[in-house]
Amino acid sequence: MKGVAIVTGGARRVGRAVVLALSDAGYTVVIHYNESATEAAQLVQEVENSGRKAASVHGDLSLPVTWPTLIGETVDRFGRLDVLVNNASMFQTDQPDTLEAFDAQRWESMLGVNLLAAAGLCRAAQPYLVSSGAGCIVNVCDVLGLRPSPNHLGYCASKAGLIALTRGLARALAPSVRVNAVAPGVAIFPEGTSEKTQARLIGQVPAGRAGTPGEVASLIRFLVESASYVTGQVIAIDGGRSLV
Repeated sequence: MKGVAIVTGGARRVGRAVVLALSDAGYTVVIHYNESATEAAQLVQEVENSGRKAASVHGDLSLPVTWPTLIGETVDRFGRLDVLVNNASMFQTDQPDTLEAFDAQRWESMLGVNLLAAAGLCRAAQPYLVSSGAGCIVNVCDVLGLRPSPNHLGYCASKAGLIALTRGLARALAPSVRVNAVAPGVAIFPEGTSEKTQARLIGQVPAGRAGTPGEVASLIRFLVESASYVTGQVIAIDGGRSLV
């Protein structure tokens, strides 16, 4: 066994691609999920059919009790933890996220899942990642954390906080644990995004197309597997969108 990795929000979308990429690299992968039980079970079966090991663990990341429980269940089952990918994210589209529509409870929800849960999981995982000898954390941020939008203020603030957390932890956990982040642009559209909105967003991308979950997963695999001298970095994978 090459090592054990946890991918939060690993049952669907980008998380699913990350699970498959790390499994293909030889890692045993723990798939965290909240509401996607069926997808998580199917993904475990897919990984096991390829001859690799996987498991799924349920948990609501908005609850602090979940953070040490998720780490503890992983170590109890597989005896170690080498990689933590903080992929789970909350992006609310049912109401405006502007200053005029400021809602403290909605901000707290996004900050709780997108930032506080990542910090809590890093803290719970720290001793196991240190003892691994090659511990690695990858946080999935967003280019909106680098170039905030006035239409998604709470979300942008949570991702900007995750970027700051990445850089701070890279210093705090060095040299035992590497900590990096990826910042996707248009990688996979939120459910319900209209074709008009998709076309508008793609029109802002110099590369002229949307990215794919597989491309994000490949970058994460590189940071986990082949970037032993890289820490504290936030790598945009956005087709050049953050340049314009």
